[in-house]
Amino acid sequence: MFYLSFYQKEVKEMLKKMNQRIALILAAIAVFYLFLSYNLPKYPNAIIDADVVPIGLGYLLLFLSVLLFLDKTVETEAEKQKRNISKSNLLVLGVVFGFILIYISLLEILGFLLMTAIFIFGCSLFLGYKKHVTNGIVSVVFSFAIYALFNYLLRINLPSGILPF
Repeated sequence: MFYLSFYQKEVKEMLKKMNQRIALILAAIAVFYLFLSYNLPKYPNAIIDADVVPIGLGYLLLFLSVLLFLDKTVETEAEKQKRNISKSNLLVLGVVFGFILIYISLLEILGFLLMTAIFIFGCSLFLGYKKHVTNGIVSVVFSFAIYALFNYLLRINLPSGILPF
């Protein structure tokens, strides 16, 4: 019984900092993400398989969560106040989350190029970027660059959707 109460105290003391609690949540997400990434189907003709990037990102998240857990920074009152998010910022986060859900649900239908350009342009517009021509150029060029990188260099096919290529 003594050992159990001793370990409970140790665990409570260990999880006293917010960074450590967040690190454990991120580590759990990383492990689940890695589990799903290792279950992606293998493609026999691909030089670099489709699971390389997700697995790399999963291990990166796991590594960064360990670093966050081991961080010895002491949280000040000013940093605690920074954690308070206003209702207007929560609304902005909710709308951007909605954009992400729409992006995910329409990615297969409309295709990567079209949906990514619309997502980047729409999100930037919503978040207040006023230079519409620059925003449009960046949205289209970035989408084409990522599409070319994955489809032609890495030979990982991204959804083409309604576009013929």
